[in-house]
Amino acid sequence: MEALNYLIKVLFDALFTVLILRVWLQLARADFYNPISQFVVKITNPIVVPMRKIIPGLGGIDLATVLVAYVVAVLKFIIIIRLNGGPFDIPISLFIGLLFFIKQIGVLLFMIMLIMAIMSWVVQGYNPTMALFQQLTDPVLKPIRKVIPAIGGLDLSIIVAFLALNVINIFLAGLFPNFWIGL
Repeated sequence: MEALNYLIKVLFDALFTVLILRVWLQLARADFYNPISQFVVKITNPIVVPMRKIIPGLGGIDLATVLVAYVVAVLKFIIIIRLNGGPFDIPISLFIGLLFFIKQIGVLLFMIMLIMAIMSWVVQGYNPTMALFQQLTDPVLKPIRKVIPAIGGLDLSIIVAFLALNVINIFLAGLFPNFWIGL
């Protein structure tokens, strides 16, 4: 049963991550022709395009994709709870899905910044992945860079962003101790 739970979590987490990445690419106005952007768009189009006919966007936010991502998050917990013999509780599943939605956005931001930091030590010259990650993280890191400029060529904005994400994570874990850690 543990192996099945693991596979379900991985599949739902991967789908959720790709959907959120699609919304994030649109909000950051990242390069649409980047190979990673093309992959994200092509893999999510079969789910998102039909939903866009029903749910319009709002202020540059792709509400159809956001809603599909939220439904994926909720379904993940409904399926896992039911497979393990738990009760079918829609309000709790909606709440846990929302918490998962919030937490995974932070985890995705953290992972992209971590990969970007490691790539900055290794990659020389132009790299499409690095360029895309910079476009995605600039809205978060630019305000920090305005307050804390690079010191001796060392950009501390990622470290400050890591600390801020960790503080938010600890705060939310304190608010929702029964749910947050298990997400």
